[in-house]
Amino acid sequence: MRFIVNGQPVQYRMDPDTPLLWALRDASNLTGTKYGCGNGDCGACTVNIDGEAVKSCLVRIGELEGRYVTTIEALSRDRSHPVQQAWVAEQVPQCGYCQSGMIMAAAALLDRNSSPTDADIDAAITNICRCGTYPRIREAIRRAARAQSGGEALAAAPPPAIDPADAARAVPAIRNVPLPEPQGEPITD
Repeated sequence: MRFIVNGQPVQYRMDPDTPLLWALRDASNLTGTKYGCGNGDCGACTVNIDGEAVKSCLVRIGELEGRYVTTIEALSRDRSHPVQQAWVAEQVPQCGYCQSGMIMAAAALLDRNSSPTDADIDAAITNICRCGTYPRIREAIRRAARAQSGGEALAAAPPPAIDPADAARAVPAIRNVPLPEPQGEPITD
């Protein structure tokens, strides 16, 4: 199973039935893709596969031979993507948990429809936001569409404090951390 993740060829040595979500999070340390429900209802795990928004908890890595997967980490490394800029401008995030999936779904929508109607947005963005920021999400998508077409300039969101590639190296997905030695006297009943 060979495919491309964020522009890099990958070959996971995992069971082909492993959901893409877990390969991304556990093997590639791409933790921007969130686990929400595990059955495709919430959309927190949305990534783009060949330009289409897909819930990564429902896709098995064995199905991805030759495909292109893009996660939130590669949408834009400096947060300059119009959807990310509009998200900040409209103050969409509250808890933030659903944001990466929402942003990826919105980016896929705008790639295929540069001027979506409210009905188009509602049909394409089926993700769940527990905080209920749907009116701001819809307005952010409209603003991103205007920005992509050159009709509106958005103030830049601040760039991340660390490059995502450096963050992946600094925070490995799995590492052995020795437990501290017990201190003091053992507790007995």
